[in-house]
Amino acid sequence: MKIATFKLAAIAFAMSAGAALAGPGAAGHGHGGETAYGKVGDPKKPARPVQVVMSEKDGKMSFIPDRVEIRRGEQIRFQLRNNGELDHEIVLATLEENLKHAVEMQKNPDMEHDDPNAKRLAPKKTGEIVWAFTKAGEFDFSCLIPGHREAGMTGKIIVK
Repeated sequence: MKIATFKLAAIAFAMSAGAALAGPGAAGHGHGGETAYGKVGDPKKPARPVQVVMSEKDGKMSFIPDRVEIRRGEQIRFQLRNNGELDHEIVLATLEENLKHAVEMQKNPDMEHDDPNAKRLAPKKTGEIVWAFTKAGEFDFSCLIPGHREAGMTGKIIVK
């Protein structure tokens, strides 16, 4: 009986530790809570809309706009549209996190994101991210599909 209880306790501990470690942090894998660049927005609360278009043309890939200025504490509703002929994604994070995550994407190019700070869109599709920017600083948004960031698909968020 004691062995069975110990095994159950060990399993419960492992599961709770895994949940604690799986929280926000690594780019593209935030699941709520506060990050260096803010937190998941509340879609029921007011948010300033910011339209972001993803596309590729003449060998260059881009976000339009590629620079967004935000007031600290402001909630933004990124309205996303992929006008390109290829899949694109947007990942909100720190520059360091996105560069680190880009290396992981090189190893796993078919990785798709289903995270509050990231959205992958097929050609001609739309989507949105609602995000609250709770901290001042400069942050990054990038398409981390291998080759896309390198082709110019990156932008800067400035929170004042």
